[in-house]
Amino acid sequence: MRKTKKIEAIIRSETLDSVKCGLEKLGMNAMTITDVLGRGEQKGLEFTHRAGKYRVDLLPKVKVEIVVRDEDVRKVIAVIIEKARTGEIGDGKIFVSPVEEVIRIRTGESSNGKA
Repeated sequence: MRKTKKIEAIIRSETLDSVKCGLEKLGMNAMTITDVLGRGEQKGLEFTHRAGKYRVDLLPKVKVEIVVRDEDVRKVIAVIIEKARTGEIGDGKIFVSPVEEVIRIRTGESSNGKA
């Protein structure tokens, strides 16, 4: 049975195209992209306006989800970091989780060999 990992990256929306291109150059074409809202350590942003200060505490981000073989995990993480890093607070996070089974809906084919 092939071992796989799910990589979830929460990144700035303006870095998405660069991340996608980098992943495609690695041959990683299958991914799921979702618009999300969130906040990290900075707890959002505070702005000063004529009417006073206000805080936006949920910021728009993009979540990139990709399932890869164990041997590709480090390469994928390196590309995401290279392409998504601005050096500023809010660049995002990467989460890596084991995948127990993958089932292709069209055929019922399973990664553990059962159909």
